[in-house]
Amino acid sequence: MRRFEDKVVLITGAASGIGRACALKLAEEGARLALGDVQAEGLEATAKQVRELGAACETQFADVADEASVRALVSGAASHYGRLDVLCNVAGILRFDHTHELALADWSRVLAVNLTGTFLMCREAIPHLLAARGNVINIASTAGLRGHPWTAAYSASKGGVIALTCGIAIEYAKQGLRANAICPGSIETPITQAFQVPSGADPKLVRRMMPITGFAGPEKVATAVAFLASDEASHITGETLRIDGGALS
Repeated sequence: MRRFEDKVVLITGAASGIGRACALKLAEEGARLALGDVQAEGLEATAKQVRELGAACETQFADVADEASVRALVSGAASHYGRLDVLCNVAGILRFDHTHELALADWSRVLAVNLTGTFLMCREAIPHLLAARGNVINIASTAGLRGHPWTAAYSASKGGVIALTCGIAIEYAKQGLRANAICPGSIETPITQAFQVPSGADPKLVRRMMPITGFAGPEKVATAVAFLASDEASHITGETLRIDGGALS
């Protein structure tokens, strides 16, 4: 399918994992891509794979928690391609701590990247997306829907992303802008591969987070992103879609 022919898609967190999978999937479907991340080496590796698929691709170092960096990323993409049709907010960080031991600086950093970063990207991109009658896909998490141990900051940030997405969907619906969130769970990415529970963690709580069908690759999320971002989903906005192998069922 070529659902994104002549469409411009901006993806954060594109250096690896879900962000890279989304870039490759949308490139296969004809999108012109603008990719941002703080990991320069991984970002260029993604761009190389995208260009090998024949897709146009621009990259830029981008820290989504930094307002100036976000402005440069969005304005650069819109200026280069002349439009912006889809924003995919994938950039995020995860840490596990006993809540009573979580430092304020660590709490603040997780919220700055996951929630404030998503807000900043949306704020800067919305004027361009309105002009194109485009849409936003925010990557949240099952941790934003149900209780997950040791993830106070991460869960709070992802719950905020879900609420932010719904608010944007309602606020701009009559202007033709859609916004949806995807909640992955048990997806194999560098973030989940680095998973380490805090000292003294209860093994039963670890098992509580495990999916029924096992872990899946990030391409499972990318497929859903492509659908929700396409015109096939033109009547879907304000939705929160779980991709978790039935873990929360």
